[in-house]
Amino acid sequence: MVHCFISTLPGAVPAATNGQVTSILDLMMKGGIIMIPILLLSVISVYLFIERYIYIRKLSAIDRNLVPSVIGELKAKNPEKAMTMASNDQSALGRVMESGIENSGKTSADVERNLETTTNLMVTKMENHLGYLGIIAGIAPMLGFVGTIAGVIKIFYNISLADNISIGIISGGLYQKMICSGTGLIVGVLAYTGYHLLQMMIDRYMIKLQESLIQFLKAF
Repeated sequence: MVHCFISTLPGAVPAATNGQVTSILDLMMKGGIIMIPILLLSVISVYLFIERYIYIRKLSAIDRNLVPSVIGELKAKNPEKAMTMASNDQSALGRVMESGIENSGKTSADVERNLETTTNLMVTKMENHLGYLGIIAGIAPMLGFVGTIAGVIKIFYNISLADNISIGIISGGLYQKMICSGTGLIVGVLAYTGYHLLQMMIDRYMIKLQESLIQFLKAF
């Protein structure tokens, strides 16, 4: 009865949780020293994905009233007010329209060329650091494969020392082999997925941006 009472105390759940976390960490460490760069790559990939996701969401926000309002001011011969509206918008669309308004006195071809240059700059800013996710997606599984080779070497080395084959001798090498390869693949898949999800966000936004700019160019 005392044991049942103790198990229901608030401190009992964190103790069990801490035990689970400790056992997971112990299991991960059985992968050997190669697990350190793999886990480091996992932290970097998570950070890059979150940072790029927030940045892309901020730049890709589109105010549906912005383009009609700016066009209305340009047609009413109020370029200063149109510039203020575009400058106050923090999205990539606002930056692109701002560059177009600055060249409103030029020909339509010049305005369109300037819009294209600014759009390419915005896309480059969105894609900044995405290449690192692609690199991690390729490196992490390779590091896991290195750990697999190290585990196999460890198995044969232990067998040569003991001059005997038993499950206890080969279990350490098998741990290292499977944990490294599994973790490396998981990190690689997550980085690969994150890279393409962010790239899809940029591609979808580019379609919406082009549609908005087509309307914007009608004011010139």
